[in-house]
Amino acid sequence: MRAASILAANPFKLLYAKLAREYVTYHSHTRPILKWAGIVGAVGFPVFYLLHVLRSTHSYDNFWLRMLGGLVLLIVALRDHWPERLRPYYLAWTYAAFLYTLPFFFIFMSLKNGGGSVSVANTFMAVFFLILLTDWRNTVVMLVAGAALATVFYILSTPDAAMPTDYLGRLPPLILVIIGGSSFKFSQKQIEAERLDAAKALAGSIAHEMRNPLGQIRHSLESLRQSLPAPNVKAQPQMLGAQEANALYRDLAQADIAVQRGLQVISMTAADACGKAVVEYGYESLEQRQRVNVEVRSDFLFRGEETAFLFVLFNLIKNALYYLPAYPMATLVITVDAGVVKVRDTGPGMSPDLQRRLFEPFRTSKSGGTGLGLAYCRRVMGAFGGEITCQSVQGEYTEFTLTFPPVSVHEREAHREAVLAKAKAVFVRRRLLVVDDDPAMRKATRIKLTPVNAVLDEAADGAQALAMLSNFRYDLVVLDLDMPGIDGYDVAKQIRAGLVPANRDVCIVAHTSEPGLMARVKTLKAGMDGLVNKPCEQDALLRALCEALENPSGRARLEHGQLAGQRVMLADDNAYNRKAVAAYLRRAGVEVAEAATGESVLEQLQAGGTWDAVLLDINMPGMSGLDTARAIRASTLAFRDVPIVALTAHSGVEMVAAARSAGMVDFITKPVDAAVLYGKLRQLTTREPARVSAPGPVADTSERLLDVDRLERYRQIGMLEELVGDYVPEISRLIQRIESAAEREQLDECLELLHSLLGLSGEAGAAALHRMIRQVYAQMRQEQLFPSRHQWVDPIAELGRESALALKQYGSVESGAA
Repeated sequence: MRAASILAANPFKLLYAKLAREYVTYHSHTRPILKWAGIVGAVGFPVFYLLHVLRSTHSYDNFWLRMLGGLVLLIVALRDHWPERLRPYYLAWTYAAFLYTLPFFFIFMSLKNGGGSVSVANTFMAVFFLILLTDWRNTVVMLVAGAALATVFYILSTPDAAMPTDYLGRLPPLILVIIGGSSFKFSQKQIEAERLDAAKALAGSIAHEMRNPLGQIRHSLESLRQSLPAPNVKAQPQMLGAQEANALYRDLAQADIAVQRGLQVISMTAADACGKAVVEYGYESLEQRQRVNVEVRSDFLFRGEETAFLFVLFNLIKNALYYLPAYPMATLVITVDAGVVKVRDTGPGMSPDLQRRLFEPFRTSKSGGTGLGLAYCRRVMGAFGGEITCQSVQGEYTEFTLTFPPVSVHEREAHREAVLAKAKAVFVRRRLLVVDDDPAMRKATRIKLTPVNAVLDEAADGAQALAMLSNFRYDLVVLDLDMPGIDGYDVAKQIRAGLVPANRDVCIVAHTSEPGLMARVKTLKAGMDGLVNKPCEQDALLRALCEALENPSGRARLEHGQLAGQRVMLADDNAYNRKAVAAYLRRAGVEVAEAATGESVLEQLQAGGTWDAVLLDINMPGMSGLDTARAIRASTLAFRDVPIVALTAHSGVEMVAAARSAGMVDFITKPVDAAVLYGKLRQLTTREPARVSAPGPVADTSERLLDVDRLERYRQIGMLEELVGDYVPEISRLIQRIESAAEREQLDECLELLHSLLGLSGEAGAAALHRMIRQVYAQMRQEQLFPSRHQWVDPIAELGRESALALKQYGSVESGAA
């Protein structure tokens, strides 16, 4: 309030702040225009004076005013050479320079020469340049200020000053030029803004529509995984050759990583991260891969988010590989050395001018590049508390240096103690078996695991491990893969096959020196729950074991065995979705009947036989899933009581109520997750009590206003303040537009705005607002009718204000805590 009152009491300050903000905003992405305007003016002013002298005209000119104009514009042109401490004043200098060289200079010269057609033409030219170089507000202010100064200077410097009437008579056309030019620029800005909004909407649509393709990718990965032969470390006959099988595993692993990468946040060392980036990068050829190497001189821990850092490394690798085809002998080396990671290639290098502008947005030297990659890299490193710099010599090399802030001994010890404390809680009263043919490795692993106070046993080979698993119940097996006799893969295979019944579902973590990329997929195929590479620090080993116990991927795959022999009807009009879900079911030993329509479902059910469950897509053409469920329940045949599960990509309270009314007992969201599918069917086919539950986020009945977990993830990568600053105003703006559209009863516009607000509120962590909008949006889209205003517009507006306030408070609290 005090700041507002001060500004109100000083309207000139308010006007100055407004004009300065508009000028800075106008030139935020157009500074090269200023530079080139300076170059043209610095050359033009002295050249025109020389032409005036050579033509020996009797008109007035002034050498010193000309030279001053050329000098101030030369300084504008030399923007790239300004000292760093003076660069914040660059825009202020350009403002003064153009005020002097355009309105002031040309109007003063016109007055001194008594007007005339040449003076009028020069003035019009100056106005056109001014419109080009400034926003309309500053155009008007600069023109008025320049004219006033020129008039005063003219009167003071001219004994018998007289205002030329013909020149003044041209003022009305001049005003029309200003209005017309400014209006044209304003229209262009509006068009650009509309295009930007359309691009944002397209990006949001793409992000939304990518959900199903990513689900299809995961289904494809699952199908590929099923087709792989049983893994082994010995040269045994396979349907595929060893080289082909390894290539298939490698490609499968990279695709799987691409899908899962965004979901993982793992603490690691710089060497681990760099090694992972080099292994996981999607090379176009084996030759590309062979040119990239990692050299670890001194490893170190760093504070940061793994995914963001890997994207930084991916971007630097991509940039280097772009030029390698033209440089057959070029290589790329990533060096890790005590708080610094260097990425150096022996490619073409860069010019000094390009190096100075390298990290600016939209700067790129590559054909088809966006110029955003290195700006992103600088932003990520800044969020980590570090920095990225570049050194390059044309024709020799380019080297990017990533510098990380040191992690203190206290922080490292605190991190280690936190990992150890969690491991102690996880492993309390647990029994572990360490299997390794190397006695030294078994001893090292035992030492690392001793502090967790678990019961530890050891086995020297696969046969001994199976014997011990037959006699004792274990919670976890740390399993070496490359062992003589029965290797680790065979041990896991026999465990999962039930040859040691008491430990059929035991947690298995591979402990191996095999390259992590292929071993990751092989161990998953063999039914293992995790993998940790040799050698590894205690922290890494404990984290991997805890994660495997808490997220048992291998054991979850066994649970579907309980479904063998079941008979399920699967209906979906999308053949690909049907094929993917059917593959899951058949892998579990389920007999599957497929249908593309509701009518086909009824025909097959009426054909007879016993059915254990029906999976129905909600949105099918003709007879929908809801209609089909109603028809099944209305039948007098035996199948009328079969459990019916809805398959849907959409959710909402109204949809849940409609499904319950139609006789459905549960939901499964698309893309279908195998573990969820098996769990639902086990619950239904074993006749456990079931209830209708909304899929996805609706199942969360929490009434929290904010999604704190999401906001914490933003905070961890240093983007919480930016999130609050950008998203909160946009949420308010969308709500205002919704209120306006609702007032005019524009249904399509409301649906479009609700869709935008739905995505934005979810991204911003406004959980309660997101839930409310999804419910309203689903109802309005389905019924194509407006509910009463007080039923949706007012609650959304009120909850939007509460959410915006909560987000601001959360951001301010976190900023203060930081």
